[in-house]
Amino acid sequence: MGMFDTVSDETIRSGECTDIYFERTEETLKAEGINPEVVMEVTASSLPDAWSVFCGLADVIALFEGLPVTIDAMPEGSVFYRNDPVLRISGKYRDFCRYETAVLGFLCHASGVASAAAHIKIAAQRRPVYSFGSRRQHPAIARMLERAAWIGGVDGVSNTCAPEGIPVVGTMPHAFVMCYDKPEDAWRSFDKHAPKEVPRIMLSDTYCDEKAESLRAAECGATAVRLDTPRSRRGNMRAIIEEVRWELDTHGYSDVKIFLSGGVTREEIIAYRDIVDAFGVGGAIANAPVIDFALDIIEIQGEAKAKRGKRSGKKQVYEMPSGEHRVLPAHVRRPDNALPLLDQFIDNGRIVKKSAMEDARVRLINSFISIPDSALSK
Repeated sequence: MGMFDTVSDETIRSGECTDIYFERTEETLKAEGINPEVVMEVTASSLPDAWSVFCGLADVIALFEGLPVTIDAMPEGSVFYRNDPVLRISGKYRDFCRYETAVLGFLCHASGVASAAAHIKIAAQRRPVYSFGSRRQHPAIARMLERAAWIGGVDGVSNTCAPEGIPVVGTMPHAFVMCYDKPEDAWRSFDKHAPKEVPRIMLSDTYCDEKAESLRAAECGATAVRLDTPRSRRGNMRAIIEEVRWELDTHGYSDVKIFLSGGVTREEIIAYRDIVDAFGVGGAIANAPVIDFALDIIEIQGEAKAKRGKRSGKKQVYEMPSGEHRVLPAHVRRPDNALPLLDQFIDNGRIVKKSAMEDARVRLINSFISIPDSALSK
């Protein structure tokens, strides 16, 4: 262990970060000389919404590289539904049973974040959404959080440890404004020293009424004002935003945009998206409910077999022209014009296909148009 309460890559890769009953299972099976050939699949029997986004596969691939297993999965950024198999592991059970904890951890958390980001992005319609929530989670996983949010469709992230290629955004906290005698001094200082490509979004609710500070910020050259008003001071937030918009327009600053942050929820985005130009979203993305995946045996020693509540046998998930998914036994003929979603990524320890972040993001954004209307966020 290092300085902080985190687990090293080496510990995860060696299988030492696991639930104790997997160690006991492995030891007992080894003592009995039992090591059956199995096929296991990852599914979720319930979801927070009608559909979710598959994410975290890149870490699973890194985990299993070189181990005697075969991995078939949906590509990252795929939309999936309840009971869709998203990943399949084939191999001798004892060779990988202790990795179940890590596999589910990778997939449950990242898929939850990507799914929340996707639903929020759809709710915002054409308004930009930025991930501001890494401070709500342990810093050791900031990179994963921002990667998953980016795959989920956000337009930028705040954490400097985000993977290369993701726009990193943000201007100033309240503490910065408070380091000066007046907000105007802070805004002018920021304008003087910040790189030219950084937008002049001025935080405009530190000491007094939002519309008053917003007008003063506009006079100091703000291209947008950010409202981050604490919930204890909000009252009727829509009325506050409407007042800010009215006063900016009335005083000749109709080109100054309004950026809303501070505990913003999906419901608030829907409520304010007609009068807010962009949203900074923290906990609603970073603290998203994990996807409750399970990893279960569905075939053992070549025989289709599953525990109660699970469907036995290898399966394929097909996307129909309508966007609906159909799950069929793997040996059944593919339906006409259907797209098979499960593909091979590892063949007996050898990586045959990688999972690229940008491909995942594009895949999801393109899939928004094929999600059935009945399943879209309102």
